[in-house]
Amino acid sequence: MHETIIRDVPKIYEEIQRKSKEIGFTMPSDIYIGTMLKTLISSKPAARVLELGTGLGLSLAWMIDGMDENSNLITIDNNPELIELAQHYFGKDERLEVFCEDASIWLENYTGPKFDLIFADAWPGKYSQLEETLNMLKSGGFYIIDDMKQQPNWPEGHDEKVRGLVSYLEKRNDLSLTKMNWSTGVIIAVKK
Repeated sequence: MHETIIRDVPKIYEEIQRKSKEIGFTMPSDIYIGTMLKTLISSKPAARVLELGTGLGLSLAWMIDGMDENSNLITIDNNPELIELAQHYFGKDERLEVFCEDASIWLENYTGPKFDLIFADAWPGKYSQLEETLNMLKSGGFYIIDDMKQQPNWPEGHDEKVRGLVSYLEKRNDLSLTKMNWSTGVIIAVKK
């Protein structure tokens, strides 16, 4: 098995990757996270998906590729420049809703249906508003977080926050948890 050989890369992925480098975006999810998200979403027909932390849409490209025609996805980021680029790449897809706002506020105010998969790739939904986020997950739904291994862009003391988050998730009775020392460090949790 060669994990470096990636098949079925979304058509728009290389363009978004190029744009990420061009504008100096330093927090993109890696390609392995994308392939995993596509696989997990493909397992959920008519999926409801939530992404917290759109960035330019590298992970979003994979998730959209994994969705069937009856699925829908909400993605949120608070950076207008990044959201504008994501809208440029994906704005015509009717299965997608893009919000440019503080995800903390969005999470606090959301009253809609629960989600089959939540990818929390931002502070809200991961280190803040965690309880609200996990309550939005359907039974059998996936909660995915990455960057659990030390990253070069971590601020001082962030490793303590990561350890606290992992410890909290491990103690929850309503989640089945897998921690993977793979890619940037991934946790996959399933709501029981």
